Amino acid sequence: MIIPCIDLMGGKVVQLVQGKDKALELPDPLAVLEKFSAYEEIQVIDLDAAMGRTPQTEIVGKLCARKTCRVGGGIRSVERAREVADDGAKRIIVGSAAFTATGIHHEFLQTLTQQIARDKLMIAVDCLGDRVAIRGWRETLPLTSTEVLADLEPYCSEFLCTYIDAEGKLQGTNLDWFRRLREATRLPITAAGGITTDEEIRSLEALGMHAALGMAIYRKVFPELFLS
Repeated sequence: MIIPCIDLMGGKVVQLVQGKDKALELPDPLAVLEKFSAYEEIQVIDLDAAMGRTPQTEIVGKLCARKTCRVGGGIRSVERAREVADDGAKRIIVGSAAFTATGIHHEFLQTLTQQIARDKLMIAVDCLGDRVAIRGWRETLPLTSTEVLADLEPYCSEFLCTYIDAEGKLQGTNLDWFRRLREATRLPITAAGGITTDEEIRSLEALGMHAALGMAIYRKVFPELFLS
């Protein structure tokens, strides 16, 4: 399944290269959502919340009211996870809060799964040079992707795994990395980060993975996906 991405910053839809440089900005998130009317599910990431700024709560709620959405960005407390669930998110994506400076934040995740149904929870395992990256990808941990997946399985129903090295560059992704991830967990995986060609999408589908697409859609590498 292809899952289009809507990343929010300052009330607008943006695309960043490796989470840093803004490469694209569209002023109306609801208009962008209309472009994706043919898709079953949309991935919404609140970058402001992820970076510790005021969450885009109103916009996220409107998007969820119109479309099935998985929502992430700044989910650092059980209360915030409940708010996102109340906004109508089908799934809640937990990223940085799933980790401490040295490992998995078991205490938080145990508390979270006591309050939020496991089948509504996804955990984002974003990696830079195969090291888990947190806090808007500004900090890397002494953990590799394959080291953490099995230990995170009790706390979620699916993983979102981003290959940051290729994110936003439109130069292709690292299929070998995703193959290693597939061997490390039995749970579903949504792949993200630099996915650029039909061949990559088909290869990910063969691995049983969804493909989350951002820049490749907005820059119309796949013009048929961004409906006019």
